[in-house]
Amino acid sequence: MNYYPEGWLIDTPENKSALSSPGPLTEAWKEEKILEARALICDSEHNLMVDLHGIKGIIPREEGAIGIREGTVRDIAIISRVNRPVCFVVTEVSRTEDGKYTATLSRRRAQEKCMEEFLSHLSPGDIVDARVTHLEPFGAFADIGCGIVSLLPIDAISVSRIDHPRERFSVGMDIKAVVKSIENRRITLSHKELLGTWEENASAFAPGETVAGIVRSVEPYGIFVELAPNLAGLAEPKEGVSPGQQASVFIKSIVPSRMKIKLIIIETFEYDYKPEPPTYFYSDKHMESFRYSPCGCDKQIESRFQQEVPAEA
Repeated sequence: MNYYPEGWLIDTPENKSALSSPGPLTEAWKEEKILEARALICDSEHNLMVDLHGIKGIIPREEGAIGIREGTVRDIAIISRVNRPVCFVVTEVSRTEDGKYTATLSRRRAQEKCMEEFLSHLSPGDIVDARVTHLEPFGAFADIGCGIVSLLPIDAISVSRIDHPRERFSVGMDIKAVVKSIENRRITLSHKELLGTWEENASAFAPGETVAGIVRSVEPYGIFVELAPNLAGLAEPKEGVSPGQQASVFIKSIVPSRMKIKLIIIETFEYDYKPEPPTYFYSDKHMESFRYSPCGCDKQIESRFQQEVPAEA
C-alpha cells in the first residue's frame, strides 16, 4: 500500500468509488483500506463529522490522531482539520431502524498503519513526497503521510539563505524532501539537496546576460543576490539597496573554481511575490550523499546521509 500526505487521495477515482455507497464502504472496512473525505464539523466533544456522500461518518475524539488518547497531542490537531481532507480507516458500518447508515472511522489507525508500514522503514537519504502544513520562522512543517508531520529546518530548505520559509513555500504546497535524520521515530527533513549543485544551477546563466534576482543581504563589501534557490552571486556595493528587494543584475563573470558569480545591480524595486513550486534536479528515490561544490573548488559543501549504527553493548 502506498501512503501519501493527507489530501492526495480525496479526488482519486478509487477513493470516490469507495465512498459512493454502503457496499463499497463496507468492503473498504473489511480490507482496512485508507480513505479520505472532508471533515465538516468538530462537535463540542471534539468528535469529527465527515462527509461520506449521504452516509454519516464519525471520527471519535480519541481516534482523531495518534497521541490524543495518550494526552501527548493537543486537541487542536483535531479541530484544525475542519473543512479539510482527513484520512481514515472504517472501523464499523451500522444501519439504524429507519434504514440510515452510520460509519465509525479512525484517523489514528490510518496514521498507525502509515507509521508501521511506511515511515518506520525509512532511512536517511530516502526521498519522500510531502505537503507543507504550516510555516514558522525556524522552519516548515510538512505532512509526509496520513497527516504525520515532520520538520524541515530553515537552513535545510535551500543553499541560498532566507529569512522565513514563506519565501520558498506556501501552506498546501506539494514538495519533495530528503530524510535528514531519524531520532526516536522523529523524522527531520532536508530539501536543498534536491535543488541542484552549484554547476547545475550556474549552467542556466552566462556572462553578459542581465537577469532577475532577489537581494538577500547587504554587506560592506558587496550585495548578495539570489539567482536561484541554490545559487547566489555577489554584486558590487550600491546605494539604496535593501534585503528582500527584486533586482535586475548584469552577470560580469562566472568562476566555477571559486564558486563565484560576480554581478552588477542595474535596478532594484519592491515586489510582493508568491513562492512557486520548486524545480528539482534529482529524481531518484534515495541519495547517499550530495556534493554542492564543483570539482576542484577549494571550498567543499557536502551532505551525507547515513543510517546511525547503534553502539555495541
